[in-house]
Amino acid sequence: MRYDIAIIGTGPAGVSAALTAKNRNKNFLLIGSRSGSEKIRKTHMVLNYPGLPDVSGEALNQAFLDQLQDAGIGITDKRVANVYAMDGYFTLQVDRDFIEASTVILTTGTSFGRPLPGENENLGRGVSYCATCDAPLYKGKETVVVGYSPKEEAEAAFLSETCSKVTYIPMYKGKVRLPESVEVISGRPVSVEKADGKMRLNLAPFAGAEGEERHIDASCIFLLRESVAPDKLVPGLQLDGNHVKTDRSMATNLPGLFAAGDLTGLPYQISKAAGEGNIAAISAAQYLDKRK
Repeated sequence: MRYDIAIIGTGPAGVSAALTAKNRNKNFLLIGSRSGSEKIRKTHMVLNYPGLPDVSGEALNQAFLDQLQDAGIGITDKRVANVYAMDGYFTLQVDRDFIEASTVILTTGTSFGRPLPGENENLGRGVSYCATCDAPLYKGKETVVVGYSPKEEAEAAFLSETCSKVTYIPMYKGKVRLPESVEVISGRPVSVEKADGKMRLNLAPFAGAEGEERHIDASCIFLLRESVAPDKLVPGLQLDGNHVKTDRSMATNLPGLFAAGDLTGLPYQISKAAGEGNIAAISAAQYLDKRK
């Protein structure tokens, strides 16, 4: 099955794009967190959203989710590892599955963070963003997983069934639930490098914590963030600085690929993101109609 549109992200841009795609009677898939936008949820008050003065971020985020539910739009809560532009369509690597879509709308925000020194240079050469995708490559070998949210524990547990040893480094607070075969350590990743034929993750203590700098050597280092930089997610995607370059129709340099929200640049405002999500979905629908 090939979807008309795959929308990646469930912030205001993704929600707006999904609602517009629904109104345009397109067959689409909305991929992201079922809890919506963490950024909005953590906002105490939103003072400049039209029609909703003095609304709390939590209330506004819930209103977005309620509107999706009322429209009968479900959320696929999975990780998108890669988006590949094919001949006239796109293939998305979603956890362990591959999904096809005629168009894609990126609304992933700017939460991907700054890469570690040595990360970009070794991506695909001992650094990976997807454990379930690359686990077969490291069967019987030692690996390290840096998890930026509790849901990454499932990835580490999966690796432990294949790899000879898995070391897990949580970048969040709270109890870690993993099989006894997975070693859990504390530390702040500062860089990655090649050393003695393996990958080396250099660690430092967290601020205020005791300890010394150390390193771990392994065949692969999995850096499992909530999202990755857009040009790493979509090979060949053109950026403008740290943002995705688009025209006024929210089209990127790859035909059929659109982007909206914070990842297209300033200002980082909810109303701007929602408007761009609407435009991106309209443009995707027009792109599909022209092809037909």
